[in-house]
Amino acid sequence: MLYREAGQFKTSYEADGQILPIRQDRVGLFILLLVALVAVPLFASPYLLSAILIPFLIFALAALGLNILTGYAGQLSLGTAAFMAVGAYASFNFVARIPGIPLLVAFVLGGLCAAMVGIAFGLPSLRIRGFYLAAATLATQFFVIWCLTKIPYLTNYSASGVVTVQTMQMFGYQFVSPVSKYLLVLGIVAGMALLAKNMIRSNVGRSWMAIRDMDMAAEVIGFRPLRTKLLAFAVSSFYCGVAGALYAFAYLGTVEPEAYSLDLSFRILFMVIIGGVGSILGSFLGAAFIVLLPIVLNMLAHALGLATNYASNLELMVFGSLIIFFLIVEPHGLARLWQIGKEKLRLWPFPH
Repeated sequence: MLYREAGQFKTSYEADGQILPIRQDRVGLFILLLVALVAVPLFASPYLLSAILIPFLIFALAALGLNILTGYAGQLSLGTAAFMAVGAYASFNFVARIPGIPLLVAFVLGGLCAAMVGIAFGLPSLRIRGFYLAAATLATQFFVIWCLTKIPYLTNYSASGVVTVQTMQMFGYQFVSPVSKYLLVLGIVAGMALLAKNMIRSNVGRSWMAIRDMDMAAEVIGFRPLRTKLLAFAVSSFYCGVAGALYAFAYLGTVEPEAYSLDLSFRILFMVIIGGVGSILGSFLGAAFIVLLPIVLNMLAHALGLATNYASNLELMVFGSLIIFFLIVEPHGLARLWQIGKEKLRLWPFPH
C-alpha cells in the first residue's frame, strides 16, 4: 500500500512482517510469471509438467486456502482434503448434469459448495478453539468421505465409487495435452493467489489477523467474531474446493474418495508448517518442498541401495523431523528463511 510519512509518499508496503519496495516486488513477480508462462512450456518435458508442476500448483492452492484459515485467521483445521473432495465431486456433478456449463463456472460452483460445507462445519469455532476445533474439523473429513461412499447420486451411481471425469473443454478447445493443462492450472492458481494477496491487505485480512491475535480485543474494537470466522472458513473452503476440482480434472482424471483421505489433509498441513504459517509465499514454497522431497528421497534410497520398506519409512522420518525442526528453530518456515537470504544477498559484501 502507499502511505504518507513526514510529508512524502513512500512506495513500499508491508508483506509478511517486512517492508518491501513495490517496484522491486513487481519486477520479481513479472519475471517469475514470464518464466512460468514461456520458458516452462517450451523446455519442460511432459513428465515434469504432469507429475511435478501440475500437482505442485494444485497443492499450493490448497495450502493457500488452509493458510488463510490457519495462518491468517488462527483457526486450526484438519479437514482440508474433505473440502477438496466436496469441490471435486460438486464440479463433476455440475458438468455431468448441466449440459453445456462452462468449465470455469463448474469449478466456481464446486468451490461455492465447499464454502457452504466449510461454513456449516465452521460454526463450532464460535465456541471452541485450538485442538478442540481441530477435532471438530477432523469430523468433517470422516463425514464427507462417508457421504461420498454412501450416496450413489454423488458418484453417478458407480458401483466402485470411482468415476472418470469429463474432458476439460472451454470455447471448443480441449485441454488434453500436459502443456494445456499446466497453463490452465497456472492461470487459475495465479489469479486466485493474486486475489488472496489483495484480500489479506484489505480490511478483511486485517479482521482475520485481529481475531487470530486476540479475538476478545478484536471484538472490543469493533470486529465481529461470528462473521469474521465464518468468512475465513468460507474463503478457505472455496480455495480448497477449487484445488480439489483441479486435482480431479487436471491431475488424477478421476474422482474417488480414497484420493481425498486424511493423509492428504496432513500433507497440506505440513506444507503450511514447513512453508510458513501466515505467508502466501510460504504456501508455494511448502508445496514445492513436499512435492519434491519424496522424489529426492527416492533417488537417494536407490543410490544407497536401500530396500523399499526402508525408503518409505525414511520419508516419514524426514517429514516428522522437518516439522519438529521448523516448529522449534524457525516457526515462520521457508518463507522467513527466503527473506533472510534475500536480505543478506542485498547487503553483501558490506553487511554493516
